[in-house]
Amino acid sequence: MSSVNEAPELVVTHLEIARLIERAHRRFLDLLRVELTRLGTDDISPSQVMLLFTIGSDELSVRDLLERGHYLGSNASYNLKQLVEADYVHRSASLRDRRSARLRLTDKANALCEAIRAMHDNVNRQSARNVSDAQELETAFNVLRRLELLWTDSLRYGEGV
Repeated sequence: MSSVNEAPELVVTHLEIARLIERAHRRFLDLLRVELTRLGTDDISPSQVMLLFTIGSDELSVRDLLERGHYLGSNASYNLKQLVEADYVHRSASLRDRRSARLRLTDKANALCEAIRAMHDNVNRQSARNVSDAQELETAFNVLRRLELLWTDSLRYGEGV
């Protein structure tokens, strides 16, 4: 029998983990919005910044981008159009298949990514002040990566979670 002051026991489910990841992602986008304001950059959204980091130093097809970043097609198309118009992404026809577009970052995008990366490197140095903190971040990353693989395999092979 539990007393009135005891909190109910938390049951951690895949649904609760997914909800937490979603909330954490929204908070991270809020942080990116603050960083963009500090940098005086108002022609790109936090979600579009994440697209830039997904492209990175590679040259990708739109299909590769969608698969790598797990974006919805219509959402990615809208954001890519804006990124091309704002000179963050260079879009060109593929040499193999003229119907397929190739994407790569412009110098403007690379400069923005470097500025954001520098801000995050500084935050990481401040927040991971000791080996234990750094190990906890690495553990969290590894657990989330395993969940991603588990959920991907469940989709691919039709097994329940």
